[in-house]
Amino acid sequence: MPFKKDGVMIILSSPSGAGKTTLVKLLSDIDNFEISISHTTRQPRGNEKSNEDYFFVSENEFERLIQNQEFLEYAKVYNNLYGTTRTPVIDKLNKGKNVLFDIDWQGADQIKNKKLDYKLITFFILPPSKDELFKRLSNRDMKDKLIAEERMKQFERDVLHWINYDYVVINENLNKCFLKIKNLIEAEINNGSKDYDLEFVRNHVNKLTS
Repeated sequence: MPFKKDGVMIILSSPSGAGKTTLVKLLSDIDNFEISISHTTRQPRGNEKSNEDYFFVSENEFERLIQNQEFLEYAKVYNNLYGTTRTPVIDKLNKGKNVLFDIDWQGADQIKNKKLDYKLITFFILPPSKDELFKRLSNRDMKDKLIAEERMKQFERDVLHWINYDYVVINENLNKCFLKIKNLIEAEINNGSKDYDLEFVRNHVNKLTS
C-alpha cells in the first residue's frame, strides 16, 4: 500500500468477544502497520506477555499517568482501567507508521475529540449473531459462565455505538473480515472506491438488537 508522509490512525472497537484483538494482530503483520500497546490495571490472561500485549501497571501508576496528562485516551472497562499514552503514538505517526488501536468506544470517542492532525479511520466489529458471540465468550480462556453472561449484557449497550464509526464489519469468517478491513483502509488512504453497504449493516444491527 502506498502512503503519504505521516502515518494513519486506525481504530478497531467491538463488543467483547467479537474479534477485534485478533484482527488488530493480523493487520499488524502488514508492512508499516504497528499496534499501539495500551496500559492496563487488569491481570494478564494466560497467553499474554507484559510490554508486548499490554503494559500491565498498578492503579497508582495509572493514576500518575492520568495526573501527568500522558494519555491520549483512557477508560474503565469491566472494573479495570485501560489507556493509550500519547508520545509513542505521535512518534510512530511522525515516522510514517500506521498505528492500530485495539480500544473500546469510550477511547475511540476521546481520540476523535482530540482532533489530532493525522488521518483517522474507525472500524466497529460485530459478531454474526448473539448465539455465536456467547459461544466465543464461553470458549475463551475464561470458562466462567457468569463472566460470559455479564459481557452479553454489556453487548446490548456497546452495540448501540456502531453509528459513530466510519465502518462496521461483521466478523463471521476471520479471513474475509480481515481482507474487508484491509481493502477499506487501502481505499481510504488512496481515495479509491469502497465496497461498503450501510443498509446491510443497519439490518444486521437491527437483528442483533431485536
